[in-house]
Amino acid sequence: MNTAISRRSFLKMGGTVGGALCLGFILQDSGRMAMAADAKPTIPAPNAFIRIETDGTVTIVSNKSEMGQGIYTSLAMLIAEELECDWSRVKVVSAPVGAVYAHTAFHIQITGGSTSTLSSYDQYRKIGAAARDMLISAAARRWGVPASQCRAENSRVFNQANGASLGYGELTEAAAKLPVPDSVELKPRHRWKLLGTRVHRLDGPAKLDGSAQFAMDVRLPGMLTALIRHCPSYGGKPRSFNADAVRAVPGVKAVFAIDNGVAVLADGFWPAKKARDLLQVEWDRGANAALDSARLRADYRARAAKPGQAYRSEGDAAAALAGAARKLEAWYEQPYLSHSPMEPLNCVVWLKPGSCEIWSGTQSQTIDAGMAAGMAGLKPEQVSLHTTFLGGGFGRRAVPVGSDWLREAMQVAKLHGQGVPIKLMWTRDDDLAGAYYRPMWLDRVRGGLDAHGKPVAWLQTGVGQSIISGTPFAAMMVKNGIDAVSVEGSDDMPYALPAVQLDLHTPQIPLPVLWWRSVGHSHSAFSKESFIDELARLAGQDPVAYRLALMDKAPREQAVLREAARIAGWGRKLPKGHGLGAAVHSSFGSHVAQVVQVSIKGKELKVEHVWCAVDCGVVVNPDQVAAQMEGAIMFGLTAALFGAISFKDGEIEQKNFDGYQIVRMFQAPRVDVSIVASEEAPGGTGEPAVPLVAPALANAIHAAGGGRQRALPLIQHGYQIV
Repeated sequence: MNTAISRRSFLKMGGTVGGALCLGFILQDSGRMAMAADAKPTIPAPNAFIRIETDGTVTIVSNKSEMGQGIYTSLAMLIAEELECDWSRVKVVSAPVGAVYAHTAFHIQITGGSTSTLSSYDQYRKIGAAARDMLISAAARRWGVPASQCRAENSRVFNQANGASLGYGELTEAAAKLPVPDSVELKPRHRWKLLGTRVHRLDGPAKLDGSAQFAMDVRLPGMLTALIRHCPSYGGKPRSFNADAVRAVPGVKAVFAIDNGVAVLADGFWPAKKARDLLQVEWDRGANAALDSARLRADYRARAAKPGQAYRSEGDAAAALAGAARKLEAWYEQPYLSHSPMEPLNCVVWLKPGSCEIWSGTQSQTIDAGMAAGMAGLKPEQVSLHTTFLGGGFGRRAVPVGSDWLREAMQVAKLHGQGVPIKLMWTRDDDLAGAYYRPMWLDRVRGGLDAHGKPVAWLQTGVGQSIISGTPFAAMMVKNGIDAVSVEGSDDMPYALPAVQLDLHTPQIPLPVLWWRSVGHSHSAFSKESFIDELARLAGQDPVAYRLALMDKAPREQAVLREAARIAGWGRKLPKGHGLGAAVHSSFGSHVAQVVQVSIKGKELKVEHVWCAVDCGVVVNPDQVAAQMEGAIMFGLTAALFGAISFKDGEIEQKNFDGYQIVRMFQAPRVDVSIVASEEAPGGTGEPAVPLVAPALANAIHAAGGGRQRALPLIQHGYQIV
């Protein structure tokens, strides 16, 4: 396998997981990752993905986790369109762990990187078409006529010669015994009935009436609830503990140490929580005992003052900068960020002799099931994992070495003894202090303009931890000391720049970091789109026109920027204290532009409106695309305004949502989304709108007279968000 595959080529082959290039990995039965040969491009047996009951109900099996992004509906639409089934009779369930459900590009069962639709687009349509052809063949055999004389529509097969018809429920058993066709004919777009239409989500009713099952909802006979008291410094371990007061709490069943803390087991959450609060623990605080954000920031600035490891060099940028008519230098700072999904991390483990059953809202089934098998000393087939609904993921539920909360649950189950179901739960405090953050980041950017205001040089030095180093993906994704995720969005800027020098410092800090919704793009877009805006202002030119003039070789980026500017009414006169800011960025195979309008009165900042234009290729469900843009904008706005994880004396300073604020309803702007029509292959939609919010917002604040903001979050500059 060619491990030097380019980012752009990879996107065409299936995308990224959390922005990460990880094509060709599978999980071996030991729980370790290893390279595998490319999968053969065959059509999977429809039986694994489609179940048609005799009453005509169609159940579609999703190999992707549903965490609010609407993938259950999108995947069902792909199959239903080709299957020609009655949409009102369609249901969706999550897939068990199995090789047939592996991601088409990654060869493991995983959900991430905004790749769910693009990776399944052809696969699920072919599965639906194969099932349709098999049902037609079954009907043709029953009638003794050629299959070409039959057609399928609305969950029935019709004999076009005499008008006779048979329902899918009448044909399902016979069809299941037929061979899967080697090839199928997919419907052309002009014949689509379902794809491209606004379809209500299939998971909506269950979430409205409360019947949807999250891992938090799982109840089993005799189940105990486990909470872990973790060390205040991440990575620390208990030296000793006093549980005398704990054991007196009614409902407490056991207290014992595990690798990274002390576990309390009780017959419910509240007795476990009350008991945990009474624990007295002496800690070995470990490598992060003195972790301090202020010192880290100073260290990052010292590193950025010197060149790092180069990853893109075109022309003589230093000489071009020296000879520039005008010059600019800016430092852009971004803190650690928490994923903070609505549902805190949790799972249920039922370890028995010879088997293990797991209920978890995971994004990485193959990895987690393999890890559990290894910890329990079981074969992979002895572990069953039920993927429940996820109350948000954003990358946090896709830990590349196995879910840390599941690892804790497995250890508790082993130490307590087999046969008792264990529900392990994290509180919000646990979640915020549980590490695996978006890396803290610093970019020093220098640029030069010629006499006409055109850029002649762009020099950028980035400083931040690698997400991939130390994981099974490092061999493929870290080349010459450069983590591909660290530089995504910077290494492929759409602007015409005659001289570019980009380099990177990767500090080694014993604090685990992880892909966070939009991953490397989350920091690269802020630096890139803020600095290009600053260059436009330095040149005395309109920021949108300036960008457009530099993107002649990026027509899709140009198109979305023009559309966002159009729907926002860019160029109109605004009252004093109001401003518009723009940004454009491409990620995960999609192209997005945003315009943000703000108003400033003293230190009161109001984000009034966000206009978003997206080109994500062929659209399966416009409603879901718009919803993903809207949700991503609020996610990005929360980070831009409030988001910051900081450390003092080894401890996280944000204990709950009072210290790690989320955008509230009264602070939320109006959002308008325009989907740019495209015939290109589908791109991702879960993440591409996140990176633009911060730079567009900062640019808008500058336009409104609020000064140039180069450090996030904006609340640290004294703004009151109204």
